Amino acid sequence: MYRYFLQPQLDVSNNSLIGYELLIRQQVDDKWVLPHDFASIPIDVQADLIQRTAKKLMLKIGSVSFNVNQSQFVDPTIAAAIINAQHQIYPINLVLEVTEEVTDEQVSHQQIIDQVHYFDEHGIQLSLDDIGTGLNTYDHLEPILSYASEIKFAMQNFRQEKREAEIPNALAFWQKIASQYKLRLILEGVENQAEHDMANRIGVDLRQGWFYGKPHLFKL
Repeated sequence: MYRYFLQPQLDVSNNSLIGYELLIRQQVDDKWVLPHDFASIPIDVQADLIQRTAKKLMLKIGSVSFNVNQSQFVDPTIAAAIINAQHQIYPINLVLEVTEEVTDEQVSHQQIIDQVHYFDEHGIQLSLDDIGTGLNTYDHLEPILSYASEIKFAMQNFRQEKREAEIPNALAFWQKIASQYKLRLILEGVENQAEHDMANRIGVDLRQGWFYGKPHLFKL
């Protein structure tokens, strides 16, 4: 059995809830765990969960977001299920966070751009996740930045790569990029007061992390 855990996304400038990221978990032996292989989860299962979850949240938030890799983002079967889910949960916006996960299938920038236009027609937005780490460097993302609605800076990725010292400068760089391309910038992985204060100094208002709320099981 699969369920979504929700993590709040906040605008700290006015202390408002702007949306939730949906984090899928699998029940194994009475525990909720990360699935071993996200790609193996049937998309109709995910789409049904998105619809049921979002409908219960309908009056509380403006958007829900969830992760796909590049191959899933351009897959026509997955796209059809996602579009159906968006129609069911309107007026909530569905945001697809495209991760830096390496996939077997090579996906071109043009494929991503074409799919953005297709999703645009149905009110579905592109978020570029994990910016600054893995595949999602500026040089790699630059051709598609103007087609995105949002970028997400994940501090936990920098921690895993032992690059914590780079976070303030890297975040300031991506804040300039967000301003240049008129993108929302969400800072992920805020875990303590010091990181909250650092984000205040740099002026990044949209945030997500354990400091503001841990992911919690959403009961259907």
